[in-house]
Amino acid sequence: MASSSRPYHRSRNPTFKVVKMRKWKMTSSPFLCLLLVGSLILLSTYENDLSGQDDPTDVDLSAGILLAPKAFRAAAAKVLPSLVTIDSFGGVGAVQGRIGGIRRQGEGSTTGIIVSKDGYVVTSSFNFIQKPPIITLTTSDGKKHLAKPVANDNTRKLTLLKIESEVESLPVPVFLAPADVEVGQWAISVGIGFGDANPAISAGIVSAKNRAFGRAIQTDANISPANYGGPLLDIQGRVIGVCVPLNPKSTSLASGVEWYDSGIGFAIPLNDRSILEALKKGKDIYPAFLGVQAKPAKLDGSGVKVVKIVNGSPAEKAGLNKDDLLLQIGDFPVQDMTQFKTLIGRFDAEQSTEIRLLRDQKEQTVEVTFSKPGPLPKKPVTGAKSKSVPDKK
Repeated sequence: MASSSRPYHRSRNPTFKVVKMRKWKMTSSPFLCLLLVGSLILLSTYENDLSGQDDPTDVDLSAGILLAPKAFRAAAAKVLPSLVTIDSFGGVGAVQGRIGGIRRQGEGSTTGIIVSKDGYVVTSSFNFIQKPPIITLTTSDGKKHLAKPVANDNTRKLTLLKIESEVESLPVPVFLAPADVEVGQWAISVGIGFGDANPAISAGIVSAKNRAFGRAIQTDANISPANYGGPLLDIQGRVIGVCVPLNPKSTSLASGVEWYDSGIGFAIPLNDRSILEALKKGKDIYPAFLGVQAKPAKLDGSGVKVVKIVNGSPAEKAGLNKDDLLLQIGDFPVQDMTQFKTLIGRFDAEQSTEIRLLRDQKEQTVEVTFSKPGPLPKKPVTGAKSKSVPDKK
């Protein structure tokens, strides 16, 4: 009876103890709470992994990740017979300094791509900043050849070289048309730099197309002075383009190098045979020059109005006038000043196109042939006498 009359004491209730203990742990130990939640998440993830092992998509993805390095090496191996190692000697040494602590600009072994069986090679103009008088090419079979520059494409930063000795049946790689390149696909940069026997390989994706006035393909694969002039490949070993430094805001041969190791690199497609044919003829290619000063036609910045025509310029020869409203250049409508400059940048000097304009509320179309930037002939002044050397009699 005595025991039954004892007052109830909470500490003797084992259930209450457990509840109290759990409450204390959950409120005073956040670490244990996180550990418990994390364990549940891991368990759930593990169960999902087990249940998805038979999913063919997961299996294919895993296999792709494991096989990717082999695919990169196989792609590089396909193009290696068509690569040459370029060495240059001498030169003015006009450009000083280092790029990312690597080396002086245009110095050391670099890479080129064979573009014809009879010994034409394309590389980056960056490799010849110092204008070296002696250039040698080493082909994949180990033979050395003297080479000479044939011409430069100053808009795409490309140089065409020609092996001076007679060669036959040099291996030419497969070049991919830009229309067959897709954003997001694998991109592999290959370059032979610093005298290495084996090429350096860097993998990434094609991150954009039609960059640099529609001339270049952008990639996040590492492109550096070590592989300027080398190819950017797809996973099948086809050449997407030639790796070059580019900066649309500058025409300097070294411009664009400042983006080294930034995830922004460019490659120039070589599917346009007309460019190579022009270079083979020893014809340098320059950016287009129209010769107008313009301003926005409307207060909102849209439209383009001609303010001034440069004397002797392609614009004057085509018949453009002050106050003309430019509506279309080639196949592209002119929307504002920024786009107007971009559209002019899509053309090379000596290329022709049509310009549609509005003059006195009437639409007209004129044909213009662009020239290269530089001194223009002065407009003759009516009635002025030309200077001449007097006759000595």
